[in-house]
Amino acid sequence: MKQVPLALSPDPLVNFAAFVPGPNGVALAHLQSATPPLAPVYLWGESGSGKTHLLRAMAGACQWAGLRVGWIESGDALPWEFDPHWSLLVFDDVHALSAVAQQAAFALLVEAQAHGVPWAASGPVPAVDLPLRDDLRTRIGWGHVFAIEPLGEAETRAVLRREADRRGIFLSDDVMDYLLSRFERDLGFLMQILDRLDEFALSTHRAVTVPLLKQMLAQAQSV
Repeated sequence: MKQVPLALSPDPLVNFAAFVPGPNGVALAHLQSATPPLAPVYLWGESGSGKTHLLRAMAGACQWAGLRVGWIESGDALPWEFDPHWSLLVFDDVHALSAVAQQAAFALLVEAQAHGVPWAASGPVPAVDLPLRDDLRTRIGWGHVFAIEPLGEAETRAVLRREADRRGIFLSDDVMDYLLSRFERDLGFLMQILDRLDEFALSTHRAVTVPLLKQMLAQAQSV
């Protein structure tokens, strides 16, 4: 368990302004309307749909308002202790909690409720279908629940183009076509590819092209 570190400057990748809502406009508007949220929130959807982005944007907005946030991931070492100074408690990928971690998470939620601290969580399926103990699953789904849907192709292209421009990379339509025809529209994964491509282009002193992308991918597979 960790406090979310307060960045020295806003991260352009994980604030609300950088989130392309697509079909998720209602969820985005709700999360932006209050910092911290007035009631618990659960976001569900497939990998790469933007759930973690929204959770991090919520946490960042709280911290920029001078509030403290508790951020919990399934792999964080136990025991977990509640901090009464938190204004928001966040569980990312709650479905991955072990049996022991589920017990600890439930105890934290009880403490959070007792202190009036809202929580936000994410998972891949609706709360009722989470592979968790009944009491924890019920609490996770208590408040507002939003299905976060993946972006369409045009919106995914716009996000990749914007990030490439931010980095000073010229991302041609050919490179974009190659990426989107071979990989799922998982923005987290595509951003990792873009990170690696940026580094590879710099290390080889070459422009970002389809041949360069193919070479990078081939080298990665051979390792």
